[in-house]
Amino acid sequence: MKTNLWKLALLAIVMIGLNSCGGDSPTPTPPKTPEQIATEALTGTGTQTWGVANGGSVVRDDQTVTDLYANFELILNSGSSKTYTSRNNNDLYDSNGNWSFAGTNFDKIQLTGTKPAAGREISFTQTGNNLTLTFNIPAPGARINGTLAIAGNYTFVLVKK
Repeated sequence: MKTNLWKLALLAIVMIGLNSCGGDSPTPTPPKTPEQIATEALTGTGTQTWGVANGGSVVRDDQTVTDLYANFELILNSGSSKTYTSRNNNDLYDSNGNWSFAGTNFDKIQLTGTKPAAGREISFTQTGNNLTLTFNIPAPGARINGTLAIAGNYTFVLVKK
């Protein structure tokens, strides 16, 4: 009887030992930082094209001016040097440059360049397939390097392409 009890105890120890020898549990994925979340909202997984066509709109000082930007596109890239390209921008945006977050809340960006939208804090919100950009061009800043842009409060509602 004693040997059976010892065998049973030894078997239980071996079973417990084998059960604990399973593979290590996978390392949990660390949560994304606010900057990573904001970058993905703008660029998806690397590069994202946003445009006015197919449902977007542009408003300046409560007046719809979508017709002036009907084919506007903004392509944002999240690579090592965050870059952008704009098309059909009606001289409001530069054709290309870099973008960066303005501040630490990661809800505003700034674009490099010489056109009126460059250097401005552009607030953004991304909801579903829409990206809303809001910024102001003050009257004294309406003319930059000889480029004329109408001063005002702009809201671009862009659609994911």
